[in-house]
Amino acid sequence: MAIKLHKGDLPADLDFGPSVAIDTETLGLLPRRDKLCVVQLSGGDGNAHIVQLDRDTYEAPRLKALLINPMVQKIFHFARFDVAALKHYLGVETGPIYCTKIASKLTRTYTDRHGLKDLVKELLGIELNKQQQSSDWGSYVLSDAQKQYAAQDVIYLHELKTRLDAMLQREGRVALAKACFDFVPVRAALDLEGWTEEDVFAH
Repeated sequence: MAIKLHKGDLPADLDFGPSVAIDTETLGLLPRRDKLCVVQLSGGDGNAHIVQLDRDTYEAPRLKALLINPMVQKIFHFARFDVAALKHYLGVETGPIYCTKIASKLTRTYTDRHGLKDLVKELLGIELNKQQQSSDWGSYVLSDAQKQYAAQDVIYLHELKTRLDAMLQREGRVALAKACFDFVPVRAALDLEGWTEEDVFAH
């Protein structure tokens, strides 16, 4: 696995192909309060690209262009959070979206364990190290451990998608999953506007 760190934006000559796995690292779990620091990406080739954003400007034109490119599918795990953070700080509507957590909940109904670590262990037989989950992503210099952590959150998403697609097909829930993926930007917008806990569809 190769990990490449990019300051401020993606390089001009980088092409991820028809789909890209994406994850974000922030200073906390409240997008309006906790700044977006890092966006990590993988084209499914086992390599990871980590963009350390300029938090004074958030000017990352090539990254933003990729996020809104309708010809490139973006694969997330828990897209709801990442899409909200990307919208708030980069000002873009990310899409089209695939979320492995949603796909897991629609297929792996035999368990309530849908975290990335659990999913990777069961479907791929790989144990993830999550020790850096609560580290300081606002640091000017990312440690090797942070880079490894960021990379592992994206390099397995393409393979997870392949496994989950087969399960969605088997259970007849492909169309339902797509409808959920398409709704993610709306769910993210509700979060940003303050409806994080309240179910607007409830009686």
